[in-house]
Amino acid sequence: MSTIRLCALQDIADGQARGFCLGEGSDRFELLVARRGEDVFAYVNACPHRGTPLDWRPDHFMSPDGTLLQCATHGARFRIEDGLCVYGPCVGKRLTELAARLEDGDVVVSRSPGR
Repeated sequence: MSTIRLCALQDIADGQARGFCLGEGSDRFELLVARRGEDVFAYVNACPHRGTPLDWRPDHFMSPDGTLLQCATHGARFRIEDGLCVYGPCVGKRLTELAARLEDGDVVVSRSPGR
């Protein structure tokens, strides 16, 4: 599958995450990209517990201490680097990872899984 340029790396604050919506109607697809320095991590924006979006307001994905992604619905918390749930009702499950990388300073993703 072809890749999609989402934004410049600088458009995502270091230690934060940003949500994106691609497509329309039945092709609508929501994802999030979290940044740690020069590393980016992309996931489907859906909690493995109930399938609800993680953000409680647009682009608000982080736990209060800023170290984990957090689900707004049930408070589940996920490691940024691998999407593993470490707290909440879905401990041990993972967010669905998407292939993401930097290309010429831009965040590029595909809908295929993994790195």
